[in-house]
Amino acid sequence: MDTTTEMNQALLRTAYKLVESGDLEAAAGMLTEDFIANVPGVPDPLLGREVWRLGTQTMLDAFPDLKITVQDMFGVDDKVVVRVHFRGTHRGDFQGIAATGREVSYRSIEIYRIEGDKIAEEWVAPDLISLFGQISPAPAGH
Repeated sequence: MDTTTEMNQALLRTAYKLVESGDLEAAAGMLTEDFIANVPGVPDPLLGREVWRLGTQTMLDAFPDLKITVQDMFGVDDKVVVRVHFRGTHRGDFQGIAATGREVSYRSIEIYRIEGDKIAEEWVAPDLISLFGQISPAPAGH
């Protein structure tokens, strides 16, 4: 593995740790100013650090004890791919679903593009079907 790939992976490990600890200010500082987020269900990329911060804060508000485990990570050139596992307790509103107090566990495949020593772009594919299945109310009559 070359030094650039190792540095890019270390950058992402640090970013995940900052998110897990709730230090979104420091994590957002690891993004380029014109950061691009490619998110499922949204037709156009989302732009900027503030959009990322708002989305991440929404997750932490809903799952304040969020634990992030990197299961696999590899890189080539300016890209890093991560297989990551999220666990937490649903303690706040998430996408219109009131807190259930349920423990959740879901995975995501994420690709990042690095520019210099900053994260410039992400493509995330969280298993939202699994997540919503764990927090959705039971159908009427069950």
